Amino acid sequence: MAGGSLNNIVISVMLPIMLSNTCDAIKCFECNSANNSACLEMHVPKMNAIIPVVDCSHTLPSDKNKYAFCRKITQTILHYDKTPEVRITRTCGWVKHKRDCYKADNSDHLETVCQCFGDLCNAATSFENLKLTALAAIAALVTALKTWRGNV
Repeated sequence: MAGGSLNNIVISVMLPIMLSNTCDAIKCFECNSANNSACLEMHVPKMNAIIPVVDCSHTLPSDKNKYAFCRKITQTILHYDKTPEVRITRTCGWVKHKRDCYKADNSDHLETVCQCFGDLCNAATSFENLKLTALAAIAALVTALKTWRGNV
């Protein structure tokens, strides 16, 4: 395979990956299981028919829009007089944490907060950063091929 053909293949694979989902506004599920029990488990197909989907550019202050991402917060609320209660909140966020997920221990609740950066990624299961991973794998493969071909 000629070098030019390999470059054309790489560009034709990488370009759509890089350009997809590049809009400024991100859409997230927005709910709280305290008032919507469907927010607890979102394994049902077409969940956006049950759980509201919001455009973060409309729900966040205008100066925060460029930092928008989706967030899922799982809280275990500790009651001294009854069993703990699990509450899930899904919404837009704008203050990023250095890790995709982190835990917090407080006197009255335990908390796991996860952030993600694609449309509707704050559902129960998501493939966070799948496009970025695919892009990195392709770039690594191309680099390895070029290095290997140069050593032969």
